[in-house]
Amino acid sequence: MFEPAIAPSGTLLGLLQRGRGDGTLHALAAPRAEALAALDRCVLADPRHDWRVENRSLYYARLYLDLHGGLEAIEAHLFAPEDHLDTEEHRTGLALAVLGHLASYGRHDALLLLRRYAATGTNWAWALDELALRDDDAGLRSLAEPVLARFPQDETGDTELAGVVRDAFEPRPWRLWAEDQRDAVGARVRAAQEHGSFDRWQRQMRPTGPRPGWSVRAVLDWAQEGYERGADLAGPAARCLAAVAGPEDRPELLAAGRDGAPGARAAVLHHLAAGRDPAVLDLVEAAADGVHPLDAAAAPGDPYGDVPGAVDRDALHVARAAVTAYLRMTGEDAVARARAWVGRSDPLAAAAGETLAARGEERDAQLVLGALRAAIRAAGPDAPALGALVDGAGRLGIACAAPVLRHVYRETASSQLRGRTARALAATDPSFASGFAVECLWDCEETTREIAAQHAETADVRVAERLRRLAADPAEEVEVQTAVRNRIGPDLQV
Repeated sequence: MFEPAIAPSGTLLGLLQRGRGDGTLHALAAPRAEALAALDRCVLADPRHDWRVENRSLYYARLYLDLHGGLEAIEAHLFAPEDHLDTEEHRTGLALAVLGHLASYGRHDALLLLRRYAATGTNWAWALDELALRDDDAGLRSLAEPVLARFPQDETGDTELAGVVRDAFEPRPWRLWAEDQRDAVGARVRAAQEHGSFDRWQRQMRPTGPRPGWSVRAVLDWAQEGYERGADLAGPAARCLAAVAGPEDRPELLAAGRDGAPGARAAVLHHLAAGRDPAVLDLVEAAADGVHPLDAAAAPGDPYGDVPGAVDRDALHVARAAVTAYLRMTGEDAVARARAWVGRSDPLAAAAGETLAARGEERDAQLVLGALRAAIRAAGPDAPALGALVDGAGRLGIACAAPVLRHVYRETASSQLRGRTARALAATDPSFASGFAVECLWDCEETTREIAAQHAETADVRVAERLRRLAADPAEEVEVQTAVRNRIGPDLQV
């Protein structure tokens, strides 16, 4: 996955890249040229580790408005020659989303840029989706011919067009174009809509995979065949086993869970974990023991990062499946086993820490705190396990975890994790209301702004003005505005 370069958290660029509220406050206090240069750099080189779960576009759009920033840098970026060489969405997606928000705030120059890019740019579908939410009918109709010209009027082009119409995130433009009286526009879009509907029907009529009447052995063989061709079918196969397996099949399933082929063994572990079979925890432990902790280096987003040639690929696959299956278990037996496993030095220990964080009791507070510290030592403030662990610190009210949580809040590059950490700080840190909660009112994540609206100390003069602005902003999320109005009641008069 695309890995951005993040500046230190104490710099203006680092704050803006992280989407922190202090980034906006520092930018407004900095020389305007310096602030705009840092803002442009963030928008043109998306700083998010995962754009699917982290928000930045509204945050950056609001800052462009506050700084009265021009769009020349965004225009040059969108229409650079690289647009036809690097066709990945992450190169232009953030810039287009920022333009969309600016257009909703009435910036006509942003609307014109979106129209121009939708007509000529590589990532035109994203621009069209932004326009579908903000442009008028006349503006959208003007784009019909340049968009349709991207698809040759032959069998290949018509098939591609049908797929695009079928999978469109925002269907409004296509519906408008289908009403066009010109054959080159309306008739072609209507034909693409019909073609897409027919394709969907055909896929439904040709299902692949298990059929009614399959046996347990047939499902396990199917899972193993998928593994051998590089497809992980453990989850789907486990669901099939839930439908076909009976009590009489348990001996076969336990044998496959202990010594079966890797694809089948992974499926069985998922199936037994979902059914809370009393033997599954021992099978999970045995699978994890099959990979020596020194043979598998932790990797972000993966419970086992494999070192090529260091361990058996089959053992790694089964160990990953075991950890994933265990994390989905919710019973008291899983919590009890977590207390024994949390002291291990492998991904199963991290999974045990997450289990205690989510379902442990007050007596597990020190174990959760130890797991939180261990995760930071091992993988830094962006460790994949930190989300569940900071949630657990807040849920259990671990007051002595506040210094560690403040470190995560400052240093993490993930705005989603920062928001979860802010919620944990609200439950553990008495200084949160007058400290981080104030800057969180300017945070890029709406859930973080909601937390801030609930907790920020209104004695700070900045808080009252910011709450008024959030309450009046039509682009603000409903949940944030509800939290603001609840505070405006007894605490704040506007």
